[in-house]
Amino acid sequence: MTVKKLLHTRMRVNDIERTVKFYEQALGLKVSRRHTSPRGAQLVFLATPNSAEEIEICQMPAGKSPPVTVQPDLMHLAFEVDDMTAFVAALEQKGFKLSDGPSGGSTGNVIAFIDAPEGYEVELIQRAK
Repeated sequence: MTVKKLLHTRMRVNDIERTVKFYEQALGLKVSRRHTSPRGAQLVFLATPNSAEEIEICQMPAGKSPPVTVQPDLMHLAFEVDDMTAFVAALEQKGFKLSDGPSGGSTGNVIAFIDAPEGYEVELIQRAK
């Protein structure tokens, strides 16, 4: 027996509104739904273009768990972009700065990174043509 499909990836944060704003403004993701879990956590699901999987952003109630501290290189989300130069220019126009790149690799892909709030890393990939 195997699982059927990936539904979402959850990331816990300290400031849910700041994080949601980043993903909406920097990457153009859309909130698909919001609710409070039975444990009292605030949950926001973000829809990603051309993907059935969602990103779940979670903020626990104050005092219910320790603050989030993201270790460097713990995990990242990767998104494909059509034109890295244009995408980076649009990010910078909105006030966002890359943390690394753009750079090319042996595969011919161009990659860059931007840091989301809380220290989570986002990888941007322009696939080789």
